[in-house]
Amino acid sequence: MTGTNQAEKPRDQVSSWAPFAQLSFLVLWTATVVSNIGTWMHDVASGWLMTSLSPSPLMVALVQAATTAPMFLFALPAGALADLVDRRRLLISVMLLLSLSTLALGLLVLFGLINAWVLLIFTFLSGAGAAFVAPAWQAIVPQLVPRSQLQPAVALNSVGINVSRAIGPALAGVIIASAGIAWPYLINAFSFLIVIAALMWWRPPPREETHLPAERFWSAVRAGLRYARASTPLRATLIRAVAFFLFASAYWALLPLIARQELQGGPELYGVMLGAVGIGAVCGALLLPKLKTHLNADQLVACGTVGTALVLVIFAFLRRPDAVVAASLIAGASWVTVLSSLNVSAQTSLPNWVRARGLSIFITVFFGAMTLGSMIWGQTASMIGVPMTLLIAAGCAVLGAVISWPAKLQQGADFDFSSSSHWPAPLVAEDPEPDRGPVMVTVEYRINPERTAAFVEAMQSLKAERRRDGAYAWGLFEDVAVPGRYLEYFTEESWLTHLHHHARVTQSDRHIQDAVRVFHLGPGDPQVTHYLAPEPGAATPSNVPQTGGLS
Repeated sequence: MTGTNQAEKPRDQVSSWAPFAQLSFLVLWTATVVSNIGTWMHDVASGWLMTSLSPSPLMVALVQAATTAPMFLFALPAGALADLVDRRRLLISVMLLLSLSTLALGLLVLFGLINAWVLLIFTFLSGAGAAFVAPAWQAIVPQLVPRSQLQPAVALNSVGINVSRAIGPALAGVIIASAGIAWPYLINAFSFLIVIAALMWWRPPPREETHLPAERFWSAVRAGLRYARASTPLRATLIRAVAFFLFASAYWALLPLIARQELQGGPELYGVMLGAVGIGAVCGALLLPKLKTHLNADQLVACGTVGTALVLVIFAFLRRPDAVVAASLIAGASWVTVLSSLNVSAQTSLPNWVRARGLSIFITVFFGAMTLGSMIWGQTASMIGVPMTLLIAAGCAVLGAVISWPAKLQQGADFDFSSSSHWPAPLVAEDPEPDRGPVMVTVEYRINPERTAAFVEAMQSLKAERRRDGAYAWGLFEDVAVPGRYLEYFTEESWLTHLHHHARVTQSDRHIQDAVRVFHLGPGDPQVTHYLAPEPGAATPSNVPQTGGLS
């Protein structure tokens, strides 16, 4: 997501429904809601089917783990892939594979050829497909709406997910009871075809042309990880995500057992409870704009965490279905409040070049915490029972919110991620091979020795910028013979990586560099020199001085 533009219309003046005026967004949003209804029916059927195949709390919780584990394992490579290839074609291909695998699962269930481990395998495959869809899907949102409508579009996507959550589970309960447990899978297989048709109809704007070759796949993965490690706003968002999802996962992992064992209910009650979560989430999403006028993102997440803990306590003590359904409404509103706040915080932390990778890291942390939590709470429930497990999870959720409070959200909301294009092209004697490396860049500064402390402090921000945009090592050294003479260096994997670094520098990065430049006394700008590691058989590395630009 691009940063704040001062000339842009203020966000609070943009209607929450404005993205629906864009036909592409409306069509894809509608198709996604229909498909998500099928997916929720699929998930309800899997949770309920496992209680019949194996009533063990651990096996039931493993259904949730098999759904979320692929997100943890594959989301980051999927994000790198989505940044490198045509996202529309990637989505169509994965949706087609999901349709075929879901159809196969439905036929196995229909003919009674299913067992607990086969169900887990197909659940894992569905989760793997979802892992390759999620980063690409979130990354195409800016192509569907104007920049000023990006935040409402993200919120409407959350609304769509929860509309489907309100409809899908309840519909699944009715279908399972009346037609059989195979039909939610068969319907879901068809629902993927609707999304494929919408994607084939959509014509995205042409990709921004660049004269640079595409990044290499694993280099792109490493670049995404380096960005996350060096970005304070994104790192804070990830910390808060772990602190919430690790403990909130107890609700999702144990919900089938709450419905069946604690409440002695059937699939209809389970579907109604999940439907109530969806209704609560939709209501929460509609109330969020008003809540944001009174509470900031950190306060919203705190409220959502307390609401989730309250629901876990209610489930631990109450055995009345009506009270549990009412609590599920609170669970849905709390969930969407936290998830939406964290999602927007992640979006505002990312420039365009690393959007899908940054979102995939957020997704990886999200589902990694959900997977680990599902296994922990499932095993805990096997040993001490469901009610006590819910109470422990509630207490840990509140404790996690307190411990993670210093990691503030939406620190990147005011960053300007538009390209600055102010770095001059490196001067070279001859063009190096793109994959040749590593590359070392040095920048020489002359400063007033009396301002050393302020200069070194300013360089820490520049260090983070270098690492975010591609450097894997950085250092600052003082000349012991010449007071005030400093040499900065940073190294990158290859010449191609360094050229991409040139293209990635944003207006916010430029402000950081300008804050460092004011310390330089000259003459002229700081001197920049590029070094390349020697090729096999070469006697000396390349050494090309360049002046006139801060690189």
